[in-house]
Amino acid sequence: MFLLFGFGTKRRHIGMGATRTCPRCHNTTQWARTKQFKQFTVFFVPLARWKREQFEQCGICGTAVQG
Repeated sequence: MFLLFGFGTKRRHIGMGATRTCPRCHNTTQWARTKQFKQFTVFFVPLARWKREQFEQCGICGTAVQG
């Protein structure tokens, strides 16, 4: 029997975030809002998702802030 399964972290872009000054690169830009979660899949169908987080990420250096 052949069973194809996977485990990993998935990120989904959900829109534009606030305009902020980055604490790392000190540039003022509009940040991207992202959702992240871990998931388990069987035959590419997600069966379980956990550890859901939402954060905003700097478009220049990639620094993430919980939001």
